[in-house]
Amino acid sequence: MDDVRFRYHSDKLQELLTDLGEDPGRDGLQKTPKRVIESLSFLTSGYQDDVESVLNGALFDVEYQDMVIVRDIEIYSMCEHHMLPFFGRCHIGYIPKGKVVGLSKLPRVVDIFSRRLQVQERLTNQISSAIQSYLDPVGVGVVVEARHLCMMMRGVAKQNSLTMTSSMLGSFQNLETRSEFLSLISANKSQF
Repeated sequence: MDDVRFRYHSDKLQELLTDLGEDPGRDGLQKTPKRVIESLSFLTSGYQDDVESVLNGALFDVEYQDMVIVRDIEIYSMCEHHMLPFFGRCHIGYIPKGKVVGLSKLPRVVDIFSRRLQVQERLTNQISSAIQSYLDPVGVGVVVEARHLCMMMRGVAKQNSLTMTSSMLGSFQNLETRSEFLSLISANKSQF
């Protein structure tokens, strides 16, 4: 961000602090606008990343016909309606068609889409669509479980609510494949 835009945003954040009844010159708030700008830049850095650059060079020819699952991928995102965080886990499964992807690349794909202003439903679909598009597997399944601070801290104030979304493409639309995937991601997690 250039200096002019940074100063503009910093001034606006100082105005917001004043409107909230705070003194932006107070010791604890003097650097807050800078911190907020840096924080939001990181939390929305997914707009600058693209799936192709992450997956490029990470596809490998492997004859494997069964399900590959990476589960419990941490997600941290921000609700586009209130700009409050939501957080949880993402589970990804796919059945390769001659190519597998480096396992660390799947969490990076999750980060690309979660580090944007989001709704959970779109996030889930974007992850599955990207994997389907770039890996061209037999099928892909994605499940996201998240807690939304916009529901927990404000509005209905339901602290124990959990939102689950899923996207099943290709062979994962088949009931048997879908059931296997859901069973495996729900299996006892205390094994390690």
